[in-house]
Amino acid sequence: MFDDISLFVRIVQKRSLAAAAQDLHLPAATVSRRLKKLEDKLRCQLIHRSARKFNLTAEGEVYYKAYADLVQQFEATSRHLSADVQQLNGKLSVLAPTNVSVGILQPMWSEFIRLYPDIQLNLFLSNQTKDIHLGHVDMALRIGPQEDSQLFQKKLGVVSSILVASPEYLTGQGEPVDLTELEAHRILLVNTVPIWKLYQVSKGRFETSGWEEIRPRASTVIDDIALAKHLARDGHGIVLLPVSEIEKELKQGTLVRVLPQWQGAQREIFAVWPTGRLLSARAKCLRDFMQDFIAKSKILQGEI
Repeated sequence: MFDDISLFVRIVQKRSLAAAAQDLHLPAATVSRRLKKLEDKLRCQLIHRSARKFNLTAEGEVYYKAYADLVQQFEATSRHLSADVQQLNGKLSVLAPTNVSVGILQPMWSEFIRLYPDIQLNLFLSNQTKDIHLGHVDMALRIGPQEDSQLFQKKLGVVSSILVASPEYLTGQGEPVDLTELEAHRILLVNTVPIWKLYQVSKGRFETSGWEEIRPRASTVIDDIALAKHLARDGHGIVLLPVSEIEKELKQGTLVRVLPQWQGAQREIFAVWPTGRLLSARAKCLRDFMQDFIAKSKILQGEI
């Protein structure tokens, strides 16, 4: 109905149905039909039809005065939003996890800033899942699918989790050969994953058919993945960690895989944004850039 009211306002401003039709690039018959439909909905005549003169009815005067400013404000706001969403400059506010952002994704942020210097990236890092609806946040990078129905989400990648320990720890304590032997070992537990759901790996492939769920008896409980990695590297026990956090340590040999026939649940990476907000060109640019960067990383596509 608003479109028809907007059409009515345009007709009044142009003082002619034909002129309004020409201005809107619509057939004259369409303009006439839509005006008649609006009058039927409002149950009154708005314009006196006359080839010589353009006159509003009394009801038409009332409706025009009531809606003209609203239509003008709506059109001005639409033009402003349309211009804003097309620009590759200005502020872009993004939420992202701390550990992965200062780790494997650090080159991604750096390259985005280099390629798009006119975009002011406001990057808010936290290992806590902050509410994207609070404040003016354009996009967030999340680990795991979101249950919030008011969010759009696009899967960008996946990270495998594995059991690791330092070579020194395994030399001193022995290397477990099956899951039951974990009970005899010191376990470093990240408190966000109190239960380990471990899947069997067949010929290097992730299998969802054979899995075990265990609640390890922790020697130390940590609320930060980075610290858990450092403690494991220092020889304090076995820990389940995402491969994205321990890439360098695995290459250097300061951490080695434990029970390689098992691995933890995969961690999916998503770009998310509010459903009720226009996605600007800046946000679309970042979303596509993140997707391309993550797609090129084997680790961020689930490989070990």
